[in-house]
Amino acid sequence: MSNGTPLLEVKNLKKYFVRTRGFRRQITGNVKAVDDVSFTVHSGETLALVGESGCGKTTTGRCIQRALDPSSGEVLFHTDEENAVDISMLNRRDLKEVMTQMGMIFQDPYSSLNPRMTVFQTIAEPFVIHRTIKSREEMEDRVAELLRMVRLDPIYMMRYPHAFSGGQRQRIAIARALALMPKFIVADEPVSALDVSVQAQILELLRDLQEEHQFAYLFVAHNLAVVEYFSERIAVMYVGKIVELTTARKLFSTPKHPYSEALFSAVPKPDPRHQKERILLGGEIADPADPPTGCYFHPRCRFAKQICKEKEPPLVEVGGDPGEPHFAACHFAEELELSGVS
Repeated sequence: MSNGTPLLEVKNLKKYFVRTRGFRRQITGNVKAVDDVSFTVHSGETLALVGESGCGKTTTGRCIQRALDPSSGEVLFHTDEENAVDISMLNRRDLKEVMTQMGMIFQDPYSSLNPRMTVFQTIAEPFVIHRTIKSREEMEDRVAELLRMVRLDPIYMMRYPHAFSGGQRQRIAIARALALMPKFIVADEPVSALDVSVQAQILELLRDLQEEHQFAYLFVAHNLAVVEYFSERIAVMYVGKIVELTTARKLFSTPKHPYSEALFSAVPKPDPRHQKERILLGGEIADPADPPTGCYFHPRCRFAKQICKEKEPPLVEVGGDPGEPHFAACHFAEELELSGVS
């Protein structure tokens, strides 16, 4: 649960990939993978990024972690109550120090673990890199403690990843992310590669760990049912931009952007007798290398008017209850009556 203290502030983040052509690698343009994204994550909170594949969710998370260098913008991380550093501007030495307070959980537990390293070596690697523990005995004790935290028996720490199931491997990956007890964790679709029954167990584990240690998550996902259960606030992305941002409760009950409504219409209801009509979007997702003028969503939007083709709508507050501000990037967000999941 968030305590209201800003931990991470992303301001006007952009990540453009250069497009080239031919033998001489002639530059022909840019792919706007992340295009002017801004949001804040508070201590102890879970903020979800959702949207179709290719919308820039994972790229945003990797820019925050500096796995990719942003093209522009700021990523302010509050190392304590008084000091904040811009991760996008740090050199390698300073970045290494800040990374002790940040962790990452990857999507695929089968490819995120080195098959040549034992569980002990995998989880102990952050201690070796940052030189926080030098004694072998102390390191073994710490790895055993981390395995118990993710509900695995420490007796297996000398085994290799191939000896474990997908859910167990993801628990090992979570233990590695928690090794230095970070304040902030990017969880990049951490349950999408797992069986449904295992997904529930991993989500419950992540929630219990958060309640106990009060770190924050940036939760990247496309499964809206998972997002509704796990997140406090949700940012909806479309072609590199955030088009709606509010609490999970507000977004699922009263979306303000037509794209959000279309996403929610695809969520099946448990009772087959009460299925609502699916909103089918026409056309193709906008090309981030050659996006349309105005609102990127207007070629697929059933409410689009001339202004949508000419002027890009800013992400502005469009109402909300006290303590639950609601932001949307739509010229007609205040006028439209859109339906949510419930």
